[in-house]
Amino acid sequence: MNVHVVKTVPVSYHMVVEAYRKVKQGGKAAGIDQESWADFEGKEVERELYVIWNRMASGSYFPQALREVEILKKDGKMRKLGIPTIRDRIAQQVVKKYMEQRIDERFHPNSYGYRPLKSSRQAIEQVRQNCLKLDWVIDMDITKFFDEINHDLLLKAVDAMELENWIRMYVQRWLQMKVVKADGTMYDRGNKGTPQGGVISPLLANLFLHYGLDKWLEKNYPQIRFVR
Repeated sequence: MNVHVVKTVPVSYHMVVEAYRKVKQGGKAAGIDQESWADFEGKEVERELYVIWNRMASGSYFPQALREVEILKKDGKMRKLGIPTIRDRIAQQVVKKYMEQRIDERFHPNSYGYRPLKSSRQAIEQVRQNCLKLDWVIDMDITKFFDEINHDLLLKAVDAMELENWIRMYVQRWLQMKVVKADGTMYDRGNKGTPQGGVISPLLANLFLHYGLDKWLEKNYPQIRFVR
C-alpha cells in the first residue's frame, strides 16, 4: 500500500499489522461499539488498519470508552473488566510492544508476571529455591490493585523510564478512558485504575510495581528474597 502520512510519531503500518495479528489471538469480547472480530474482518481490513496507523502516526488517535463487564471470582465477589474496542486493542498492542522492547530488560529478574520469556513455572521454581534457604515465607496480595493504581504516580513511572513523549501521551489517554456500565451510564475513573481487559494494562502494572515494590524492597530490604 502506497501512502503518504505526515508522521509525528514513529509508528509504522507494519507495526499496526503485527499488533492486529497478535490481538486476534486474545479475547473475543466486543467493546462499547459492539463490533466483533467477524464484523471487523468483514470490512476491508487493510483499510481499517491504515486508518489506525494514520491516526497513531499523526498523534491524533483517541480511544473510545470502555465497556464494563463483571465476572464472578472464586471467592464469590465480582471482578470488573474494562473491554476496549478492537481498534483500541490494536493501538494498545502497538505501544505495548514498543515500550516492552525498551523497558523490560530494566525490570527486576524476580518479576515474572506478564513478561516475555517469563512464566509462572519459573516463578514457582524460584520460590522453591528460596524455601530451601530461608525459614519464613509471606504470601501477599494487593487488593483491587488494577482498580486503584494512581494515574499521577503511574505517569511518573513512565517518565522515569525516559521514554518518548508520544508514549506518555497515549498512555495518558488510555488511563483517562471513560467506562460505560451495563445499564448504559458512563463514569470517570477519578484519576485511578488501569482496566483489567486492556492490552497494555499488565505492562503498566509491572511498571508501577517496578518502582512501587521491587526497587523499594531492593533499596530498603536487600536481605529479602521476593518473587512477584
